[in-house]
Amino acid sequence: MNSIVIGSGFGGLAAALRLKAKGHKVTLVEKHQDLGGRARVFKRNGFTYDGGPTVITAPYLINELFELFKKDPKNYIELSPLNTWYQFVFEDNSKFNYSGNETEMKSQIEKISKEDVKGYENLVSFTKKIFDKGFTELADVPFDKPFVMMKQLPALLKLKSYKSVYSLVCSYIKNEKLRRMLSMHPLLVGGNPFTTTSIYGLILYLEKKWGIHYSMGGTGNIIRGLEKLMTEVGIQIIKGHEVKKIISTGNKITSIELDDKTNIKADNVICNADPPAVYEKMLNGNANKSILFQWKKRRMEYSMGLFVYYFGTKIKYENIEHHTIKFGNKYKEHLDDIFENKKLNDDISYYLHRPSATDKSMAPNGKDCFYVLVPVPNNQSKINWSKEGEKMKNLVINKMEKDLMPNLKENIVEDFYLTPDYFENDLNTKYGSGFSIQPKFSQSAYFRFHNKSEIYDGLYFVGAGTHPGAGVPGVLSSAKVLDKIL
Repeated sequence: MNSIVIGSGFGGLAAALRLKAKGHKVTLVEKHQDLGGRARVFKRNGFTYDGGPTVITAPYLINELFELFKKDPKNYIELSPLNTWYQFVFEDNSKFNYSGNETEMKSQIEKISKEDVKGYENLVSFTKKIFDKGFTELADVPFDKPFVMMKQLPALLKLKSYKSVYSLVCSYIKNEKLRRMLSMHPLLVGGNPFTTTSIYGLILYLEKKWGIHYSMGGTGNIIRGLEKLMTEVGIQIIKGHEVKKIISTGNKITSIELDDKTNIKADNVICNADPPAVYEKMLNGNANKSILFQWKKRRMEYSMGLFVYYFGTKIKYENIEHHTIKFGNKYKEHLDDIFENKKLNDDISYYLHRPSATDKSMAPNGKDCFYVLVPVPNNQSKINWSKEGEKMKNLVINKMEKDLMPNLKENIVEDFYLTPDYFENDLNTKYGSGFSIQPKFSQSAYFRFHNKSEIYDGLYFVGAGTHPGAGVPGVLSSAKVLDKIL
C-alpha cells in the first residue's frame, strides 16, 4: 500500500510510523522546511523556543512509536518528570503549587477552603471514572458509525457528559479560586470550561496517572527523535513543498499534487492538516454534494485563537516555575469575550512557560527563556492583528512585570510573537483557531470530523480536528484510531 501523510505534527508523525510498521510504503509531505507543525522550534540568538505544546502527559504514547520498531526510546529522547506541574497565581497574587503530591495538594486546598478537601477527593475519584471510560476505553476507538456512538450514550450520560467541566467541578468544589484551578484543563485543548463537555475532566486524572513531563532539549527534541526514527525505518520525507490538491477519480483518492506540480500516486492519503482546510481547499467539489456533510461543517464551532509571545531575558527569574498559570480578575466574562463575543479584553489570563527552569540548554549562560500564551478570539473576530499585535505584546509585558517579573521591560533582549494570523496562514487552520474545533459534546467522537472520511474512499484524518481531539495525547491517539481502520 502506498500511503501519503500530509503534515508533520505529532499526529502525522505517529500516523506515518504506525503505517510503516504495518508494511505500507509511506511518504510524508511537510510544507515547511522543518517538521513539527504546531510543535515547530524557533531558534533566535542562542535561545531555543518550542513553538507549541510544552506539557507532555501520557509519555507511553510517544514511547510506543519507538517500541513498534523494537527501539529503545531512551536512545532518542529524554523525558523528565516535573515536581511542580503548574504554579497557579490568582488575582490577589496568592499562589498554589499544583502537583502529583496529594498530601501537599490537600494541605494547600485546606488553607484556602477546609470544606473543599473532601470535595476534591470526590472530584478526583469521579474524573478517574471518566478517564477509565473516555480515555482508556474510547480514545482509540473509531467513531465513524452512528451506532458506535449510540452504544456509548448511556455510559456517557451516567458520567454527566451533558454537564460542562466548570459545572462538574462546581458540584464538588465551593471555593471560586479552586473552581478556576480545577476547571482550566479544557483551555489546554482549545475549549471553554463553561461549555466543554465534562468528559474532558478526564485530563485532570490523566495528569495524575502519569505525571507531567518535560522533554530535555524542548518538545522539538521529540520531533527530532521521531524524524531520526522515520529516516532509519525508510519513510520518505519531503520538506518545503505544500500539497495543493488531493486528486480523486469519483470518490476514490488516487494521488496528490505538490506546489511544483509534482504528482505522487497514493492508495491512501492521511491528513494531519486541519480537516476544514482539506475539504475546502484541497479537494474537488464532492464534499459539497452531501447536504448532511455541509450542514455538519457549517455548524462547527472553532476553538479560540492564541497570541504567543516568545522572549529571552538577560537575567534569570529564579522565582518563576517551569509552568505558571496566572488568572485575571474575571474568569467567565473573559472567556465569554474570547469564545462568544469575539473581542479583546485587557483583563487577560495567561500561561507562562519557562523551559530554562528545568533545562539550561534552552538559553545562553546566565539568561532565561520564556513563552507566554494568551487565549484570544479566533479570526472570526476580524481583529486586525497587524495593529493589535504590538498592543497585546505591551499589555502582556506590563501584566507580567506587575504580577511576576520585576523590571521585565529592561531585561528583555530577544523577542517575537505569533497571532491567530500565523495559525491561519502558516498552519492552515480555519479562522486561525489554535486547536481546530471546540471540544463540546456536540462536537465530540462521532460528531467530530471522522478519522475515515465520510465522503472520499482512501482519505483519512489524524490530529486536533478529528477524534479524539486536541492535545498531545489526543493527536497521538488519533493515529491509533487510524491503526484500527486502515
